[in-house]
Amino acid sequence: MIPTLENVVRITGLRVGGQAVTGTTYTSYQEPVERLLVLEVRGERSSLVQRTVLQASLGVANARHQTGESQAEYMARLTKDARAVLAEEEGDAADRDLRRFLTLMIGKLILGTRGDPVGCRCLPLLEDLSSVGNYAWGAALLAHLFDSLGTSSRETGVAGFFPLLQVWTYYHLPSLSHGVARRRSAVPLLQRWRFYRDERSLRRQVTLIHDILDTIPFGHVRWTPYIRASDAAQPWVERDRPYFGRDIWLHCFNTVVPLHHRLVVRTLGLHQAVVEFPTRQRPWERPGHSFRGMQ
Repeated sequence: MIPTLENVVRITGLRVGGQAVTGTTYTSYQEPVERLLVLEVRGERSSLVQRTVLQASLGVANARHQTGESQAEYMARLTKDARAVLAEEEGDAADRDLRRFLTLMIGKLILGTRGDPVGCRCLPLLEDLSSVGNYAWGAALLAHLFDSLGTSSRETGVAGFFPLLQVWTYYHLPSLSHGVARRRSAVPLLQRWRFYRDERSLRRQVTLIHDILDTIPFGHVRWTPYIRASDAAQPWVERDRPYFGRDIWLHCFNTVVPLHHRLVVRTLGLHQAVVEFPTRQRPWERPGHSFRGMQ
């Protein structure tokens, strides 16, 4: 079981069809940042710009994620404050502020980086603002997430939009669910859930997840959770349906990841043989365990 393009579309509302999020990447983004955003980049890593600098330029310098606030509530508040600033601008100034906002959204959330600074790889695609909505940002999100999850076990942090994984778990593996459904009719599906922080140690959390996965009954796995869902309120699902359930390459700039149909056929209602994947052993993992695809 892995997140698919259908999961991305239903959970985030981002499109997975359209132009690939790709193009030339640079070692330095100083010129486009200064020209398009009218901001300074970090001297030691000029592909990054400080999050606080971006927020301050939009008048939302104090828009921190508050305790008990869901991701959807945080984004709604951030969007509201940013729109108030944008409404006061016109012409080139409005375009500049819109690019700043999109850079913050894409560089920090959709294609999130490790640490606090915001990546600027998306800037060349934001030069023509009329074409921004034509890109497959959802497919890029999934490619970036897969690539981030495959990093070395020596890494102390990971990148990517992890609320997608959380909500995916809530629908497919309810016994692992730590969220509270608060708006059952909201779409995209991410807006339905309130997250809460688990205060237990990472070692303890990982052990509990291992125990649940090792003992979860077959009947407790929801292979097709959307089968009875009404798509009337989600026209983007129907628009991108041709990209579901097929072998496809996911693009995210200089990262290209294959999405193999054979890994998800059971979630499409088809028979799937057991698939074994070796796992990297970490200090808190029990030796000798590997993931076996459920059938």
